[in-house]
Amino acid sequence: MNLFDVYPLFDINIVKGHGCYVWDEKGVEYLDLYGGHAVISIGHSHPHYVEMISDQVAKLGFYSNSVINKLQQQVAHRLGKISGYDDYSFFMVNSGAEANENALKLASFHNGRTRVVAFNKSFHGRTSLAVEATDNPKIIAPINANGHVTYLPLNDIEAVKAELSKNDVCAVIIEGIMGVGGVQVPTNEFLKELRDVCTETGTILILDEIQSGYGRSGKFFAHQYSGIKPDLITVAKGIGNGFPIGGLLISPIFTATYGMLGTTFGGNHLACAAALAVMDVMESEHLVDNAAKVGAHLMAELKKFPQIKEVRGEGLMIGIEFDQPVKEIRSKLIYDEKIFTGASGTNVIRLLPPLTLTMTEANLFLARIDKVLKDI
Repeated sequence: MNLFDVYPLFDINIVKGHGCYVWDEKGVEYLDLYGGHAVISIGHSHPHYVEMISDQVAKLGFYSNSVINKLQQQVAHRLGKISGYDDYSFFMVNSGAEANENALKLASFHNGRTRVVAFNKSFHGRTSLAVEATDNPKIIAPINANGHVTYLPLNDIEAVKAELSKNDVCAVIIEGIMGVGGVQVPTNEFLKELRDVCTETGTILILDEIQSGYGRSGKFFAHQYSGIKPDLITVAKGIGNGFPIGGLLISPIFTATYGMLGTTFGGNHLACAAALAVMDVMESEHLVDNAAKVGAHLMAELKKFPQIKEVRGEGLMIGIEFDQPVKEIRSKLIYDEKIFTGASGTNVIRLLPPLTLTMTEANLFLARIDKVLKDI
């Protein structure tokens, strides 16, 4: 049997990682500035993370959610404290797509509506709600089976107000910082007005912080730059540092009832151990502050490059836009300079490194991309 070939792959077999570096089967070292789509938050193979996972799997990897799991309670308590959402509830699932599915379900239960507003080039998973965010016309985005989705321009509050005035919109879902869509950042003013109009119309506001959350932006959640509080926040990726975990932070406006939501593997014992280890390291190594500091340095220096059209983002979620396709630039960075980066569409390079990235490692990337750009 062969793998189902839906991903273009670099001809590199990574077999080991530590911190912000990975190694292939030939022993070649690479600086990882992509972290598996923002998944690696505390660095590859962090010793505390490895120890907690190893200790937990030796005791119990998984048991049914039909019995008390005190590790889940610990995760919820710690997450409330570290994120500033102590008055919210937490429901654990397995992935970002599942988190968004459950958020849409809760929103529809709450107000009885089914239409959803999202934003052009946003991405909320490959199941219930996804929006075309690439240049590949063969990718068809599925839509919410319970209703339909209206896509609007990002930061256009008048367009949002016009749709929500119809009083049939269940939820507005928006990324804290748009990832797949090119690292586009909602303005603080837009988010504040969006919060107000959702409240006025009884529309649930869902902040998708799956890629932009968990300290990546230099705050715990990217939307916290605006000072708003959404009704639902979805998380995944960096929460488990490679272990598949997702979840929803749920406002007190929602009342839980038995059978309202369900999951088989969500919140299993190994997942909880991974989540607790990540929070331990984030706090002890001050990784949110580090993301803010190193990210600000990277963005300031990248803006000095004449070959770069625009630099967008916050913290260690950075989009570098060019006037030309970035395929050759990325290829040279990987094969010649041994640096992994990501991409969005044709013209944008994405940086989503571990939050442990140091100034020395950031400067190494700046020197190597300078070399690549001078050669093209």
